Amino acid sequence: MLKSLRKIAKDQRGQAMIEYALILALVAVVVIVAVTALGGKITAVFQSITDALPS
Repeated sequence: MLKSLRKIAKDQRGQAMIEYALILALVAVVVIVAVTALGGKITAVFQSITDALPS
């Protein structure tokens, strides 16, 4: 398996694939941080909307 990973790393397409994977991982981390930071505020907004609706 290590041999095949080295082969992919030497190939230009493999390098591009690794770069895309790193970018995707970075975007996922940013989304997780944003959702975690804003989660309480979003919950409060939806709760106020729910409270304002007639029963």
